[in-house]
Amino acid sequence: MEPARITVSRRAPADVRQRQLVVSIDGATVATLLFGDAVTREIEAGDHRIRVHNTLVWKTLDVTLAPGEHAAFSAVNRAGWGTYSMLSLLGVGPLYVSLERQSPPDN
Repeated sequence: MEPARITVSRRAPADVRQRQLVVSIDGATVATLLFGDAVTREIEAGDHRIRVHNTLVWKTLDVTLAPGEHAAFSAVNRAGWGTYSMLSLLGVGPLYVSLERQSPPDN
């Protein structure tokens, strides 16, 4: 059976470009992404769980992939409500994680 592929990229303009994002597929860590990075992994077709975290906040998506399918995701470490006020007061603030499916990259 032909394998499927998953790509997770961290290139969105809304990303605050701070902290790393750790990417795991089915419980196995596959990459630590800094802003501008991307990772692609071949996997068996079927059901999979993608998890991305910034060590404080987790985002998880379950996907089902067909043989030969290439699923692309955008991971974003973004500011949320209160981030900038806490940053100015304490020097740190909460960052939130977004993980959204995108159109597959051209091959």
